[in-house]
Amino acid sequence: MSVLDGWVLGEHTASGITHTTYRKGSGPGVVVISEIPGITDDVVAFAEEVVGQGFTVVLPHLFGRVPSPESPTAMIGSLRQACVNREFNKLRLRQTSPIADWLRSVARELHAELGGPGVGALGMCFTGGFALAMMVDDSVAAPVVAQPSLPFPLGKARAADLNLSPADLSRVKERAAAGCDVLGLRYTGDIAVGTRFETLARELGDAFIRVEFPGRKHSTLTAHRQQEGVDRVLAFFREKLLSG
Repeated sequence: MSVLDGWVLGEHTASGITHTTYRKGSGPGVVVISEIPGITDDVVAFAEEVVGQGFTVVLPHLFGRVPSPESPTAMIGSLRQACVNREFNKLRLRQTSPIADWLRSVARELHAELGGPGVGALGMCFTGGFALAMMVDDSVAAPVVAQPSLPFPLGKARAADLNLSPADLSRVKERAAAGCDVLGLRYTGDIAVGTRFETLARELGDAFIRVEFPGRKHSTLTAHRQQEGVDRVLAFFREKLLSG
């Protein structure tokens, strides 16, 4: 028996790129983008909770095995796979990862099919900032960034960078000023996040909702799960996508 039993296998193609997807639920759409090493049991368990709140969840498979073990070997293998993939910007400053176009397409298609105020988007760790990049598209109404870690925080500039091009950052700021809030979660001692929360607070002002926990752990919603964080995410999706 697989942890993904009951999830519908599919695929999505945009700009000549195709990735496998897993889908479950009913109601407004939420795209949950897994962290390294991939779609683990913990990621699926969190996604099931989102489904249980009345949402249609799509899990893109971008790297790793499905389901992925949470072992050091799996972590190293997925990281190696992601690091050679040109869809992800790992080190460049002020550049959006190319995978953002594909993810925005997923969100647009989901919103067109399901309707509602918009789609939720949640990224974790390696993919944390992708929810910001998806917010460039009007279909995304509830972006969540969980411990965003790209570009890798090598030096002060990268540690503060949001993995967005200047044009995309400008659009994100416009949407935030117009009322699209961004929810962010992290452990305060997590060096992988760098100083991005300070950048988000400066660039987005009150539209950036910070949820922070003490300590040096990392995965707020999965391996190092904080129930308060999970509850805040679920409440955020309900408020933004189910209201009215």
